[in-house]
Amino acid sequence: MTARNLSARLWIVAGILATGISALAQDEFKEIESRVNEFTLANGWKFIVLERHQAPVAAFLTYADVGSAQDASGRTGLAHVFEHMAFKGSSHVGTNNAAAEKDALARVDEAYYALRDERRKGGKADPEKLKKLDRDFKAAQDAAGKFVVPNEYGEAVERAGGRGLNANTAPDATNYFFSLPSNEMELWFYLEAERFGDPVLREFYKERDVVMEERNLEESQPIEHLIDEFEAIAYKAHPYHEPTIGNLSDLQNLTRQDGEAFFKKYYAPSNLISVVVGDVTLQRVRELAEKYLASLPAGQKPEPLRTVEPPQTGERRITLRLQSQRVYVEGYHKPDINDPDDAVYDAIASLLSAGRSSRLYRSLVRDKKIATAAGGFPGFPGQKYPGLFLFYAFASPGHTNEEAQKAIGAEIERLKTEPVSQEELDGVKRRTRAGIIRGLGDNFTMARTLASYQALTGDWRSAFTRLEKMAAVTPADILRVSKATFVFDNRTVAEIEPLGAASK
Repeated sequence: MTARNLSARLWIVAGILATGISALAQDEFKEIESRVNEFTLANGWKFIVLERHQAPVAAFLTYADVGSAQDASGRTGLAHVFEHMAFKGSSHVGTNNAAAEKDALARVDEAYYALRDERRKGGKADPEKLKKLDRDFKAAQDAAGKFVVPNEYGEAVERAGGRGLNANTAPDATNYFFSLPSNEMELWFYLEAERFGDPVLREFYKERDVVMEERNLEESQPIEHLIDEFEAIAYKAHPYHEPTIGNLSDLQNLTRQDGEAFFKKYYAPSNLISVVVGDVTLQRVRELAEKYLASLPAGQKPEPLRTVEPPQTGERRITLRLQSQRVYVEGYHKPDINDPDDAVYDAIASLLSAGRSSRLYRSLVRDKKIATAAGGFPGFPGQKYPGLFLFYAFASPGHTNEEAQKAIGAEIERLKTEPVSQEELDGVKRRTRAGIIRGLGDNFTMARTLASYQALTGDWRSAFTRLEKMAAVTPADILRVSKATFVFDNRTVAEIEPLGAASK
């Protein structure tokens, strides 16, 4: 799931956020919390371990505390490109001759630089020279490709019975994960040591081109285009305004050396958190961590992001005319996950969007039938830094974005003027309780939760105490936070109007 997919984001909110839980769920959470252990290697690599022996499998996740927000100006998309590179292997995985490949990759870089320098001449570039340099670059890549053992990393995982090998890059973090039979756990440690201790960025330019194709595809998708434009005007300074996948012109100029510098800066052990959940023991996890990962150089924790988004002082608005259904989005700046009122925003999201009895569904979809889907949730596009509380609606045929805006505005006004009844808060608890309990039993859900709360709040225990905080949210809290946040000068609006529709 990506931050771009509104439906997926809504599912996340509905599934893991709640204003309260039953006594049964509270007891279960306390029991789970009591079985969570942690340790940190001397080089700074943090481990969190949750033993579960119901089945002979385990989920493994490494959370790199770096996302697209750390992409430097002119190098947007680099965090995402490096995620692709992390599956290419090392000097021992993915190659049939590491020494010869190293020389071949150096020749690829030389050929690329020559081609890039000629291209930068623009209209003064020699067309024939460009053709030759392009041929030389492709030939150098082909030569280096002879030393590649394709997908050796993934095949090693599959042979061991691994499942779900994947990764994702978001504005706040990059996650790498898969599951293994518990008796194959040592393989995970070996592979993590290889890709985070000795990565070889082979086929960098080919993989960069794959990401560029993804970018072109994204720009052709109306919803993706809308969200890109929305983020670009909602943020003036903070890097949340840049697309996670990167700007095309930046991607075109990324080099393998950029990737290596990015790795050196952001993939130090002190910037990594690994979580193991399943049929393992703390002792064995610690033994293998010491064996395979403790020798990696410590490096330095990257400097915190300096840029702070200034307060918004007036509504911002953009309308796109595309071949698409009508879509309406509005967002309001809010604090990051560590703000004392963050649980109140989660409660508001559940009130608005959790299930068919939620306010926005009842109003826009069920009763007025002006939208096919509608919702509202915080933490967009991320939670590490001050983000947005986002409202959205997909207009029903024959209805307008103006109708959606008015209906959403009416629900926001209710939040600001009418205290939520205790009965409605209790209803929210009942609707979300089943989703919370289901999440307890899934190893990957627990791994993601523990890692993200450790990174974002500094303590994985926040994943458990947060439920108590949400349970303590009162109608007065919702009223107070809504009045402070959902104001005109703090609003950014983006909408899609179909091509050919009359201008307003």
